[in-house]
Amino acid sequence: MASDLTASVLEALAASDSPIQSNEAFPSTPSLNVKSALDRLASREMIKYETKEKEVLTLTPEGEEIAANGSHEAKVFDAVLKALDGLKIADLPGVVGEKNAKIAQGNAMKRRWVKLENGLLRPAQESIVDETRENLLTVQRTQSLPDAKALNDLKKRKLITLSKDIHFVISKGPKYAREFVKEETDLTFEMLNNGSWKTATFKPYNFNAKGTPALAGALHPLNKVRAEFRNIFFEMGFEEMPTNRYVETGFWNFDALFVPQQHPARDLQDTFYIADPLTADPPREDPLNDPPPSQSRTARFEYWNNVHEVHEKGKFGSIGYRYPWNKDESLRLVLRTHTTSVSAYVLHKLAANPRPARFFSIDRVFRNEAVDATHLAEFHQIEGVIADFGLTLGGLIGFMEVFFAKMGIHQLRFKPAYNPYTEPSMEIFGYHEGLGKWVEIGNSGMFRPEMLESMGIPKNMQVYGWGLSLERPTMIKYGVSNIRELLGHKVDLNFIESNPAVRLEKE
Repeated sequence: MASDLTASVLEALAASDSPIQSNEAFPSTPSLNVKSALDRLASREMIKYETKEKEVLTLTPEGEEIAANGSHEAKVFDAVLKALDGLKIADLPGVVGEKNAKIAQGNAMKRRWVKLENGLLRPAQESIVDETRENLLTVQRTQSLPDAKALNDLKKRKLITLSKDIHFVISKGPKYAREFVKEETDLTFEMLNNGSWKTATFKPYNFNAKGTPALAGALHPLNKVRAEFRNIFFEMGFEEMPTNRYVETGFWNFDALFVPQQHPARDLQDTFYIADPLTADPPREDPLNDPPPSQSRTARFEYWNNVHEVHEKGKFGSIGYRYPWNKDESLRLVLRTHTTSVSAYVLHKLAANPRPARFFSIDRVFRNEAVDATHLAEFHQIEGVIADFGLTLGGLIGFMEVFFAKMGIHQLRFKPAYNPYTEPSMEIFGYHEGLGKWVEIGNSGMFRPEMLESMGIPKNMQVYGWGLSLERPTMIKYGVSNIRELLGHKVDLNFIESNPAVRLEKE
């Protein structure tokens, strides 16, 4: 205990006219216990001390065994020397153990202590010097080794390890005394009553001591970046869409977006399907005021039939996909693969009262993907939607430049792409200053008439849509290279608690 050691420190200083070394005066006491006692005495100016640190070599358990009994290769030599007719290689595990047999044989032959003749090991010398053991004994004795080559060899064989040795140089302070005076920590009623407080010695406050860290919650880095994106959207006049439905029907997740029922994205390899229940009920009347009362049950069934027809036969000027549309496939329940299903639902409600509008959403989506350093089976999607009359592709490009500039990305490139529900479609690339190259940062396009007119959006109204992941900008901002360190069971809680809020660049 530190309280017991304080008396020992004072006694050791009393017996010496010069500063004492803690590793000599208290060789078996852990340095942490010594420091605790020294801090207690130093805070009262009874002693002064100086911390000394140096790196020393110590033996590993295997190194200690070799230092005591000899190296594996020396044991091989001794066994070969004792075998009059040579030693079979198959007998080596019995001499040095299964794990060390191959290495011991190689080292003995490398040093030319033994040789292989007709499948038998025979001695190549009459006597040897076990340098490995001698070097380990030197390390054990001096905690160092002058021979750099031998030192590296011992490190490679994991026979020695580097550790830090901490000790203290202790000297008397201006208020040094032979005995440690008992100090009171509280002013009690009894002291005030009997007057003993006048002669009592009180323990001084240590204003340099660090307080106990307060236990408090911390926002996840993803939530910090999410909050920053929400501020950008609100700043640009967007309204947030409700994203509280992780389970969607195939209708909202695929059919309403003009994704054919034979599309590869609807395979089990790409989508998580719900096992119980397997399907949802057919369309029925919405709750009161959701969607607006002007959109009746007839309108909902009309939308269902419009989607059916535009897929199977074509409608609204489109020839469709011309395949037999399956109602049961449309009612299958899935974990949503994108938040565009939410956008479709909100646009369907907007069709009851078409007007210029801006919507956004940020929430989880699920894909049946193999997990690696850049992919998870669930991640967050950021999606924006703008509905207005007379929108053009050039307007979408211009808006993207303004939007990404608020994130600090000022150099953009656009590449034609294919999406079932947008035409034209564009992949968005931004120049990453840190990586020194162009990286894909999002996808965008103008929603197809087959999707919009089926829900009742007027012909002269267009809708922009674009999306990007939340994880990628978060990984860039926080310097995370493996997405599994950002989300999931491998996340370091210290990483979450210690990182500050992120601030995306604004103009």
